[in-house]
Amino acid sequence: MKRVYPVIFTNTGSGYVASVPDMEIDTQGETLVEAIAMARDAIGIMGIDMEDDGKQLPEPSDILTVTHGPGDIVSMVDIDFDAYRRANEQRTVRKNITLPSWLNEAGEWAGVNFSAIMQKALKQELQL
Repeated sequence: MKRVYPVIFTNTGSGYVASVPDMEIDTQGETLVEAIAMARDAIGIMGIDMEDDGKQLPEPSDILTVTHGPGDIVSMVDIDFDAYRRANEQRTVRKNITLPSWLNEAGEWAGVNFSAIMQKALKQELQL
């Protein structure tokens, strides 16, 4: 599910505070670019937590109705909750692999972590 939420960016002199009124969350960054990324991350975390708790995601407010202070920047920040979940999910899955017995024995004798090697090889193959 993709959404776009209004975010208020307030310059603090040493960075930016990013407020997401629809989710009642704040975050910050040293630069505006970092604050935007942090806002997207905070929206993603909050949205996934809400989904996991069986709660409805809030509908994004109209950017023209967002109350903000003088000098604040109001912008829309997009999030793809499904992609965010996939990118940040840390659960593991079990996979069976087939390899020659001599290779298995050699790996076990050497104390090889088969899982770590498979992950490394997959990341290399998929250029991740």
